[in-house]
Amino acid sequence: MAAEHGRLEQAQTSKVPWKKWGPYLSERQWGTVREDYSEGGNAWDYFSHDQARSRAYRWGEDGLAGISDDQQRLCLALALWNGKDPIIKERLFGLTNSESNHGEDVKEYYFYLDSTPTHSYMKYLYKYPQAAFPYANLVDTSRGRSRNEFEYELLDTGVFDDDRYFDVFVEYAKESPHDLLIQISVYNRGREPAELHVLPTLWFRNQWSWQPRVERPSLQQIVGPRKVSVVKAVDANLGERYLYCDGEAPLLFTENETNTERIFGVPNRTPYVKDGINNYVVHGQEGAVNPEKKGTKVAAHYRLWVKPGESRVVRLRLSPPEPAESRFHLDPESLSKKLADAGNPFSDFDDVMEIRHKEADEFYDTVIPRSLHADAANVMRQALAGMLWTKQFYHYDVDKWLEERGSDPYKAARKQAPRNDHWHHMYNGDVISMPDKWEYPWYAAWDLAFHVIALTLVDVDFGKQQLQLMLRERYLHPNGQMPAYEWNFGDVNPPVHAWSVIFTYRLEKAQKGEGDIKWLKSCFQKLLLNFTWWVNRKDRTGRNVFEGGFLGLDNIGVFDRSAPLPTGGYLEQADGTAWMALFADNMLEIAMELAMTDQDYTDMVHKFLQHDSLITSSLVKLGEGIGMWDEEDGFFYDVLRLPDGASQRLKVRSMVGLLPLCAATVFEPQVFEKYPEIARRFHRFIDARPELRTASHDPTKVGVGGRHLFAVLDEIKLRRVLAKVLDENEFLGPYGIRSLSRYHADHPYVIQAGGQEYRVSYVPAESDSCMFGGNSNWRGPVWMPVNILVIRALVNYYAFYGNDFTVECPTGSGRYLNLYQVAEEITRRLTNTFLKDKHGRRPVYGGTRKFQEDPHWRDLILFYEYFHGDNGAGLGASHQTGWTGIIARGMHMFATTTAEQLLELGARATIVETESAWGAQLAER
Repeated sequence: MAAEHGRLEQAQTSKVPWKKWGPYLSERQWGTVREDYSEGGNAWDYFSHDQARSRAYRWGEDGLAGISDDQQRLCLALALWNGKDPIIKERLFGLTNSESNHGEDVKEYYFYLDSTPTHSYMKYLYKYPQAAFPYANLVDTSRGRSRNEFEYELLDTGVFDDDRYFDVFVEYAKESPHDLLIQISVYNRGREPAELHVLPTLWFRNQWSWQPRVERPSLQQIVGPRKVSVVKAVDANLGERYLYCDGEAPLLFTENETNTERIFGVPNRTPYVKDGINNYVVHGQEGAVNPEKKGTKVAAHYRLWVKPGESRVVRLRLSPPEPAESRFHLDPESLSKKLADAGNPFSDFDDVMEIRHKEADEFYDTVIPRSLHADAANVMRQALAGMLWTKQFYHYDVDKWLEERGSDPYKAARKQAPRNDHWHHMYNGDVISMPDKWEYPWYAAWDLAFHVIALTLVDVDFGKQQLQLMLRERYLHPNGQMPAYEWNFGDVNPPVHAWSVIFTYRLEKAQKGEGDIKWLKSCFQKLLLNFTWWVNRKDRTGRNVFEGGFLGLDNIGVFDRSAPLPTGGYLEQADGTAWMALFADNMLEIAMELAMTDQDYTDMVHKFLQHDSLITSSLVKLGEGIGMWDEEDGFFYDVLRLPDGASQRLKVRSMVGLLPLCAATVFEPQVFEKYPEIARRFHRFIDARPELRTASHDPTKVGVGGRHLFAVLDEIKLRRVLAKVLDENEFLGPYGIRSLSRYHADHPYVIQAGGQEYRVSYVPAESDSCMFGGNSNWRGPVWMPVNILVIRALVNYYAFYGNDFTVECPTGSGRYLNLYQVAEEITRRLTNTFLKDKHGRRPVYGGTRKFQEDPHWRDLILFYEYFHGDNGAGLGASHQTGWTGIIARGMHMFATTTAEQLLELGARATIVETESAWGAQLAER
């Protein structure tokens, strides 16, 4: 067992707080809903990047390569100044939604290189130009570009020409749970010597300005060992901490208080304000920092002169009053050395840093399949590092926020809140996995379900905690709805939570030999509330046909599916109903698992057997009028129901019509063998409704291994849909399944409504529409999470049909594969997005030469939000490791699971670790 496994075990069973400190700072707190107190809800303009250096945040903190405790009381992050910028670099810069031609976008280059799940070792890289950062150039040029042009990126400005930049590596290592070592390594990649001001900064989150009863914490310089500058930090909750700064760096103190004079034109209540360190360093204002060497924000000021090709190192240590002895995996020689140098806080620094790095390597040796070649292993490790770095302490007390803006729901004289008025029960104050800590520094419930699928490769307990968190009473609405995201908690996300819950349960059961039944029961009870909410709120006619609005797929529809239709009437959504079929599948899986140890759950098995049958059949046959299945096309479409009773299918071949394929779950026969009455009752139910057998796959049929399959598609319909999915002229792209068929490149779907033309065309790159802000595009690109759902479904179909069911892949190629092989082929294409091709180029970086050719860039991997439908280039948010990191699970599954195992073990096979031929093929490359 690797040392990191021991720390995970201690954190879980002994409650040793190895996860107390971690990368829990946001990368953008400005421009968020929770910091917005404007009348109209314009979050971007109310609190801007320009204000962020001077204005104290209400609900959280942000920083560069930062860490904090798990309640974000005390924060530490990197700040830099190259001597030319108008401000010090304390936080990442990016464009707001209105400034960019494709929505908000970070304009920096930074990389999550490594992290263990307890954050005992972490590594981060930031690339900082030596010339002045082109803030105005980025804004002005981007504003002048149309939606049909590419985004203007930082590399396009020329600021990295001739390699005039610093590589700044930040490493963290924990000697013990509360004893943190920080190493900052600065490399000059340019041809000339250059100076860099390095300002590691420690500060307290400002709680005292909004909560008068909160005791104000303090930072103060104290006398320390020779050639070491020391800050004493005192907080009523955290106690004492000491920041040791190697090399007697000057300490610059100020207060984490708003510069009201700059922001509001009101005199400051203290001469020392949030931007005091910036004003001292950049503008030479000596009175901006406190000569008494105390405050609530402090930076150690290192001025490094770095020669070309050389590096300089800064070392710091954040420790409790008496640094713990090296009880955790220091060898005897290192321990003796530390005890001999007890007065020097850096005596064991290099040893601990080296050991924790080595332990991280040992841990990932147990996670990454050995059959993967070095490049694939690098991709997988950076994917998981990104998942772990993208944790954030998310704080948002909605009731208090409404009260502070004069919108208290229990007061008669109140303002109308621009959003979240009906979610006043919510109190968010937890470390949560974010989609992207700059572009989306807020959780999204359906994103989180996908995050967990990857996170459980390294930390099952954290994955379980994340899933359960969204079901707690301070998150889940009293009516059973799950919160969507802070811009509108009441929006409707696809119900994939139950899928993630049963996957996580089975994973832990396979690893430990028994599942956490107590946790599964707890999740199931709350998921019942959410399922009931869907049935009561989103099934307009009571015919098991569901709506839901945009359902996470932004601009995929002809119309904005979250707004009233220009035609009047309503949509019956193929994806809404398919999501509910999958939800019912997963609830049935959970109920069957619980029934194996608790007979009381057999009634729940009956309930979801019936729900599943009714919902799956409704997609194909509604019993009246036009249905979503088009027999002529062999595809599913949304149905527009008009006020006059007329109906029509909106014939857009998109992921909306593929999602019914994903509603497929295979069930082992054990529960029917243990409780024969379940099978008898279900057969009576089906026999009384013969149309349920003919409309969709007959769930009473027995497949390979005695298994049953709940699926929307019977064998004939499955073949017809797969013919389109696997057609390279339609959905199957070189790097995965497209969100919209390429058929629409030459055959756009057009409809006239309300005197206006509505059009859907194949757009493989950035969106040409402003729908949902225009910063994402579901009309052609490849999206990782829905590809994973398709792969999951194919694996389930294979477990039922076995090797005898083959399809042409690609369509028209003359090559026939079984469905396991098809799933494997799609995974291979997705993975190739990130891997070097035979020319040494990574498709994810398209034509960006710096990333393709430069040795200091080409092995750094960014996990974008979505990918060009034809060439695989990364698009949208550049650090959406949140759900794109799920590629790590796909790589792992096909490197450790064989087709033979799948037929033998069924769904459990996807979490059994062996080596497969797929991994061997990668290794050969």
